[in-house]
Amino acid sequence: MLQSTLCYLERGDAYLMLHRVKKEHDANRDKWIGIGGKFEDKESPEDCLLRECREETGLTLTDYRYRGLVTFVNTEWPTEYMHLFTATGWTGEPHVCDEGDLAWIKKAELLTLPMWEGDQIFLRLLDSDEPFFSLKLCYDGDRLESAVLNGKQVEL
Repeated sequence: MLQSTLCYLERGDAYLMLHRVKKEHDANRDKWIGIGGKFEDKESPEDCLLRECREETGLTLTDYRYRGLVTFVNTEWPTEYMHLFTATGWTGEPHVCDEGDLAWIKKAELLTLPMWEGDQIFLRLLDSDEPFFSLKLCYDGDRLESAVLNGKQVEL
């Protein structure tokens, strides 16, 4: 079982996205995702969020919100519990990321980018300002098989 964080830094009508193109063996290779990563020992979700954001962007978050818990089940990888955040405040200057290319992407264009199918579901929940939620996404490899939001099946 893995634990991770994912954060969408929000500036007006755009999110800071990471195009994962730099790591050789990357489960997210060529996909666009938010900022985040795996927990280190003794970290809380907030500790991990702040560290990963600093490492990947050079920015220190000052205003962020815990939005939901996403459970990823996949036939090829261990189950992952991802703590999902959005952020609207930070300090510092962005730097080059060693995991991919950072870019501000308009929210209206997000769903046209290569990304995991399930990411589209939680991006819509973030966009509609859904209260804190639990989303379970079940994959067979790259294919989304089912999604369950707050205990109820979601139409794919």
